Order: sequence, then structure tokens, then C-alpha cells
Amino acid sequence: MPKTRIYQDSELTLNDTVKLSDDAFGHIVRVLRLSEGDTVALFNGKEPVQYTAKLVDVKKKEASAEIIKQEVIANESPVNIHLGQGISRGDRMDYTLQKSVELGVNKITPLFTERCGVKLSGERLAKKHDQWQKIVISACEQSGRCIVPEVAEPMYLEDWLAQETNSLKLNLHPKAKHSIMTLPVDSTESALQVRLLIGPEGGLSDDEISKANEADFQDILLGPRVLRTETAALTAITALQCRFGDLA
Repeated sequence: MPKTRIYQDSELTLNDTVKLSDDAFGHIVRVLRLSEGDTVALFNGKEPVQYTAKLVDVKKKEASAEIIKQEVIANESPVNIHLGQGISRGDRMDYTLQKSVELGVNKITPLFTERCGVKLSGERLAKKHDQWQKIVISACEQSGRCIVPEVAEPMYLEDWLAQETNSLKLNLHPKAKHSIMTLPVDSTESALQVRLLIGPEGGLSDDEISKANEADFQDILLGPRVLRTETAALTAITALQCRFGDLA
């Protein structure tokens, strides 16, 4: 199996030859300096399939790959987690996105909250959203996932809370009665869906917590210590995977 895994945003079919995207070409040929005849693993983010491909027709500015093998990759978790993450400053948000994908999260919605402290709009917001999606793709390349989680358009917390869903809704609270491990939920469900709300630095305001409760979010406790926003998100996802998912 090739060591190099690359996201290729196109239809992939066994025995076909596909022109590499600019991003894939740049990483494979310019960065890794692979050449004609070398093999790579390609995935398109839409199906749980990985394709082994041989580089052909490598030129200065483009290259193609002949798909010679396909393999179903069954490493998606049985628990579907939609993370609503309060936007945090600097590289903390990037770190949360990267590691949550490694832990198996399925969708991420960046949220503007009262204490997020990040002012983004217009072109700056569009560029940041594109950057976040690229971080998620890179995390999939590294972790072996073939289904690329979506980074949804950033929105205000109130709008996210108002979305209709049948998912189990969870929000962290230091005075909650239950932890993830003691939640009264049937863990035998084959396809549990969870919406996990995590505040930014400084957490959610009392008013935001009340609005989350009104939207049927259950308060959960992670432990006796105060966790930073990125630590809280990853700890909660890990606990969910341990109880309902595929982390032993």
C-alpha cells in the first residue's frame, strides 16, 4: 500500500486515468518529488474507498495518475458527531479542527458566540473558511480517512441551536449531573447521532447556556478541572468515541 495519501476532488474509477488537481500535483510532484511510475493512494472524500494510482505523463505543471487498484476502507465511526465549535483565536481553532477529524468527527460548524473574540466577515471569513476545510482534508490524508468531514459555513450560535435535528444534543457544563459515560442513553443504537456544543475561550455565557437548554441540549460534565476550549472539544469527542464509537 502506498505511503502517500492524497485528496483528489474528482470522480475516481478503477482502470481510468485522471488528471491530478493543482493541489494534488503540487504536493505529489513539487513537494514530495515523486516521478513517473511511482504510486500514491487517492481518495475523493465522498466514498469510503481508497485508490492506488500510478503516476503517468508527469510534466512541469501537470501530471496524471492511472488507477490500478481500489480498496474499501471501513474506518468511519458508528457514532456520527456534529461539532458546533465556538471560534477561538490563533491556531487553537486549527488544532481543534485537525485533531477532531483524527478522532472521527463527521461535521464541524464554526460558531460566533458572545465571547469568541474573533471578528471575521466578508472576504476574510471566506478565506478562513477555505483554510479550515484544507486543514480537515490534510487531517484525513494523515489519519487514513476517506470521507472528508464538512466544515459548514460559520454561523451565529442562535441559528445553529434553531436547526432541526433528531440528534442527541450535548453541552459542557461544570455543574452537570451526568458525564458522557453516565448519560441515560441506549448505547446499543447502531447509528447514534450527536450534536456537541463547545464554547470558545471564556466559555459560553449564562444566557447562551440557557438558550442551549431551551433547544434541548443536555448539560454534561467532563471532570473537576477547567479545560481550555481545544482540550474540552477533544476530550468530549474521545469520551463519545469510547462509549458509543470505536475507541477501545
